[in-house]
Amino acid sequence: MTTTTLTSYRVAVREALREAMHRDERVFLMGEDVGAYGGSFGVSLGLLEEFGPERVRDTPLSEAAFVGAGIGAAIGGMRPVVEVMTVNFSLLALDQILNNAATLLHMSGGQVNVPLVVRMTTGGGRQLAAQHSHSLEGWYAAIPGLTVLTPATVADARGMLWPALLDPDPVLIFEHGSLYNVEEPLADDAGPVDITSAAVRRPGTDVTLIAYGGTLSVALAAADLLAGDGVDAEVVDLRVLRPLDDETVVGSVRRTHRAVVVDEGWRTGSLAAEVSARITEQAFYDLDAPVQRVCSVEVPMPYAHDLEQAALPQPGRVVDAVRAVVG
Repeated sequence: MTTTTLTSYRVAVREALREAMHRDERVFLMGEDVGAYGGSFGVSLGLLEEFGPERVRDTPLSEAAFVGAGIGAAIGGMRPVVEVMTVNFSLLALDQILNNAATLLHMSGGQVNVPLVVRMTTGGGRQLAAQHSHSLEGWYAAIPGLTVLTPATVADARGMLWPALLDPDPVLIFEHGSLYNVEEPLADDAGPVDITSAAVRRPGTDVTLIAYGGTLSVALAAADLLAGDGVDAEVVDLRVLRPLDDETVVGSVRRTHRAVVVDEGWRTGSLAAEVSARITEQAFYDLDAPVQRVCSVEVPMPYAHDLEQAALPQPGRVVDAVRAVVG
């Protein structure tokens, strides 16, 4: 009989790393403060003592250098997990991610795979101001050659890492910073999960709410509010931003005939824009109203708590968008 334990998102990621390192001696973790400090968000706490400094490697403060080292290790047959402290710092390694990791298979005529996993914290809501509150996963989802994962549940945080490590090509995993303390029941025998498809987290008939990562909880909260008004909202968790699972998203919209996309990225050039375009291209005649988008306000993220909350997608804004399409 399967039993469950209340587990935090942080611990789920840690256990995924621990299991992977036990299963495959080629797997190692590297990044800033991942060793003695236990990770900037406490994810790798205890792993240095368990696996030693060869497999839990503190790096210099140079994202370009240690992501590049991870690429080299992957080409050389290792299975590195590179931790970038926050997504804004990943821009310092963008040349490595875009021009090397994502392109080497193509540029080598299919001869050089890069089985690299890069984890990074993303998102706002923690009063880290404009320096550390970006949601740039939509940018990376535009890059051919990458798989982009956004685990929004404890089960996905636990189960996405191993399949990512088995992928012969680079995988980016975006962990929303607001989720680390979230606790959910997790099966004691929880294993790998699918990293190719979206998931319907709440069935409904009147409107489809499409979210991912940190916005899943926003969409679910909005669905609860809408239920009080007699509106039955279906909630789809994208889970994988590249490649997008058009079949699940479009299939839901064809059932509900209305869609609202919730995206913490900025509206202009957003992932929400891409999802909206795909719905319009594939299900235009199934729509009873235009697709709506709820995104972050297009400003650098404020530090003040009330201003930050006003800038981010909130359940009330989602409810307003749904009312606009339901009528």
